[in-house]
Amino acid sequence: MSEYMLSVHHTGDFDPSAIDEAEMQERFAAVDAFNQRAMAEGVWVFAGGLMMPDTATVVRVREGEVVLTDGPFAETKEFLGGFWVIKVANLDEALAWAQLATVACAAPVEVRPFQGEPEA
Repeated sequence: MSEYMLSVHHTGDFDPSAIDEAEMQERFAAVDAFNQRAMAEGVWVFAGGLMMPDTATVVRVREGEVVLTDGPFAETKEFLGGFWVIKVANLDEALAWAQLATVACAAPVEVRPFQGEPEA
């Protein structure tokens, strides 16, 4: 079995407060149904939604000093809004789950495998 990250991406102009309350509740219900199915079928590892990019703090080394900077790492047209980590047999299964995820969250979902564990 391999682990894959299903990343939910939003465009830079995404504003959750602009979504009608009824539509937002439908999205929450759809994502919850997806989560419950993933758990029931044994592929669920972990998932989480993220706050907006302006809540981020970037920690990096610059000229030998650790520097903290408010805001996202990069100015981009899209940002990571949340993710699932699933454990499935292969990429085809991960893509099948991603198809369900993109419908549930109404946003694009990127599928990426985790690197393999180092040999002992």
